[in-house]
Formats: sequence, C-alpha cells, structure tokens
Amino acid sequence: MTVIQPTAIQPNQAAQAGKSGPASAKEQLTLDYNAFLQLMMAQMKNQDPTDPVDATQQLAQLASFSQVEQAIKTNSKLETLLTNMSFGQVDDLIGRTVTDSTTNVSGLVKSVEVYSDGTMLGLDNGKKILLGPGVKIS
Repeated sequence: MTVIQPTAIQPNQAAQAGKSGPASAKEQLTLDYNAFLQLMMAQMKNQDPTDPVDATQQLAQLASFSQVEQAIKTNSKLETLLTNMSFGQVDDLIGRTVTDSTTNVSGLVKSVEVYSDGTMLGLDNGKKILLGPGVKIS
C-alpha cells in the first residue's frame, strides 16, 4: 500500500510565494492543513483492510500541524504586542532632540511612524531617522 505523506511547511514558503508576514503564513498553513486533512481522509478510505495504516502515525502528523498553527498564532500576537508597546513609547519622543551618530543628522522630533520592522522619526528639518543603535535622544 502506498502511504501519501503531506509536505512539511517550510519557514520561508510564504515569502517565496511573494507574500510575507503572519497573515500570509496563516493563509498558507490553512491551505496546507486542509490539504493534509483531505489526504488523510483519502488515505483512510483507500487503505488495505488487511494492512491498515498506523493510527498513531496519523495522529502524530495531525499534532505537528496543530503545533505549527499555534506557533503562527503566537508570533502574530507577539507582533501585535510589540507594536502596541511602541505606540506607548512614542509620546516620550515627540518634542525631543535626536541625533544619529552614523549620519550626523540631528533635529527635533515632530512625528513618529511605527512599522513592523522599526520606528521612523520625522524631524522638524524634514529629515527622517530610523530609531536604533547610534541614535542619541536628549
């Protein structure tokens, strides 16, 4: 009897498909999870009654997919938490003077833009500084 094995989700599979972030990873997981369930049902329907597939192996595969799904949900919630924490800290930056030691750009913070990969400070002179190492706040 031929056993059909679902493919494992690769960490960068969603990015390779031209998408990124937790939403696309969740979409990809849902597609793979549904395909896995369909394959598992087809395997159960078409198995040889004299040599059935080990149920323990099927449950282990299902548990693995469930763990991946929970990890994606956890990552999504952590990203939301970090973004919310960033919003709570931006009030302290507006009106303060910042200096980027790598580019020698300095100015008074007028606006703050929070992105998933960093925080951009808009200065009164029209320039912008990415908040990170080497940025002095006074």
